[in-house]
Amino acid sequence: MTPRGRFAKAMRHENPDRPPIFVTFTPQVARKMSDHLGLPYEEPYDSLLSTRISHMDLLTRLGNDFVGIAACAPDNFPTRDLGNGILENEWHMKFIDQGIYFEFYEYPLAHAATKADIDNFDFPDPYAPGRFDIAQANYEKYRNDYVIVADLETAIFETSWYLVGLEKLLMDMMMQAEYVDPLLDRIMEVNLAIGKELIAMGADMIWAGDDFGSQNGMLISPDLWRQYFKPRMKYMFDEFRKVNPDIKIAWHTCGFILPIIPELIEIGLDILNPIQPLAAGMDAEFLKKTYGDRLVFFGGFDIQKLMPTGTPEEIRAGVRRLKRTLGENGGYIIAPAHNIQDDTSVENILAFFDEAKKPV
Repeated sequence: MTPRGRFAKAMRHENPDRPPIFVTFTPQVARKMSDHLGLPYEEPYDSLLSTRISHMDLLTRLGNDFVGIAACAPDNFPTRDLGNGILENEWHMKFIDQGIYFEFYEYPLAHAATKADIDNFDFPDPYAPGRFDIAQANYEKYRNDYVIVADLETAIFETSWYLVGLEKLLMDMMMQAEYVDPLLDRIMEVNLAIGKELIAMGADMIWAGDDFGSQNGMLISPDLWRQYFKPRMKYMFDEFRKVNPDIKIAWHTCGFILPIIPELIEIGLDILNPIQPLAAGMDAEFLKKTYGDRLVFFGGFDIQKLMPTGTPEEIRAGVRRLKRTLGENGGYIIAPAHNIQDDTSVENILAFFDEAKKPV
């Protein structure tokens, strides 16, 4: 069965030969796996969440059924090296390069208080020259053989706290600060424009997201989610479907999110990611039994403990377990619950792919 046929069956809640696979690597893992397989290393693209769209030759060779495309940094504002390990992206966020991760150095809207502060901020131009060149090239390269996924990165919430700072944003949402709604609207407008362009290009699925959950609870209350994010997400979903009524919409939100799953379905979500298995309440069997007729699940494989510390046979057993639970009667994309990190051995990664590719 082809990747595209496999995906179509899974989305119809029919049994494909096996669940489709979508794995993403950090750059360190991509280099390690490329060296192991004797392949040239593919440098990551300059995108806010480049792991979702980079190293695709390597990942499809290993077994991925999906290829990610996204809006990359434009020609006039690539990520800038300001010296002393400090980087600045086109959103004017500043980071410290720690080698295996980036740490925030400066929030450009840390002092936002009024609508005027948002009106005066230089938001990225979604149509800037060069924005979609890489996406178009990779779409043309892979579209006949793989499922094309448009990555929308962090749609509203996460980008807002990247600009403001998480603690400030959470407090200001509670206090109904004047700038919050204008900020969320501007971020949504930028990402909505980008998403619509990628859908028009021909993507089969759009993968957006914001983390609303933590390991043991929600980062914000369900009521705050309903006030600030639910209506904006519904608007985005409706606008995406105006471009292509058949587009499949996936949403990434880590952690415990049980209180809002029924409302995600209500506003039109097709695919829920990442099904973080060690987060409170995110039990695969419960989720499949409760929502499996209305949602496709995407993820579910533990990268916190099992992937880095398990044996290859334990990895294989974990894959088989997910195929039996989340994969029953289709409706499942098998994937780790996040990028595979450099704490995972080559042997465990190969075991995951090998077992995931076996027919059910």
